[in-house]
Amino acid sequence: MIPVKKLALSSLFAALIALLAQISIPLPFSPVPITGQTFGIFLVGSLLGGKWSAVSVLIYILLGAVGLPVFHQFQGGLHIIFGPTGGFLWGFVLGCYFLGKILEKKISYGTMILGMFLCMSTYFTVGALYLAFIAGLNLHQALLLGVIPFIPLDIVKLLAAAGLSLTVRKRLEKAGLM
Repeated sequence: MIPVKKLALSSLFAALIALLAQISIPLPFSPVPITGQTFGIFLVGSLLGGKWSAVSVLIYILLGAVGLPVFHQFQGGLHIIFGPTGGFLWGFVLGCYFLGKILEKKISYGTMILGMFLCMSTYFTVGALYLAFIAGLNLHQALLLGVIPFIPLDIVKLLAAAGLSLTVRKRLEKAGLM
């Protein structure tokens, strides 16, 4: 039986990721834009646990796959999922799962930071490998175009999301939603 609360929260967080993805700054040298999407990924992974955070990101990807404009710059469609940035989307699923699993065992600011770094490492790894494959780049080029320029800002998002997640988690628990 599917827990309705968890599915509802997963769907709401999929909508949050879609909303944050619209905060998008294209970079002239990269097919990968800067987005608020990763902030949403950190929140989802830290609040829903491994399984349900992965479900939330899959809901987000499925909405985009059917053409809803949930990806950066109000885009949708399979061309995004299977294009140069598609690996980052699939990396979000796996990264959220790892982050959520870590926090299912122990919740503290330290474990949250550690889990978010693992999440970030996962989506960067999957994204860079996929970008290299799709764009015909070597790994060094893919890292220069799709990872290195994004690390500083993603660390800022990670730190902000960690602090916010602890507060939101307490409120969701108090409201009986977790």
